[in-house]
Amino acid sequence: MHTIYNVYDVAGMTCDHCAASVTEELSELDHVTDVAVNLPAGRVTVVSADELSRPSVEAALALSGHRLAT
Repeated sequence: MHTIYNVYDVAGMTCDHCAASVTEELSELDHVTDVAVNLPAGRVTVVSADELSRPSVEAALALSGHRLAT
């Protein structure tokens, strides 16, 4: 098994509640083993055992009320 680290910039993630929502939704994606939020940077690192599709990450963020930063 290999480990994949993906780092995403998340728009509008400004508080602890935002971070918790993002973590909860991303953690539910298949193969995700860890989610680490850097709130001041607006960045999230997702650790997974397999590649994640961008659409699945975008959908999880949308469920949390957020989106990928452009």
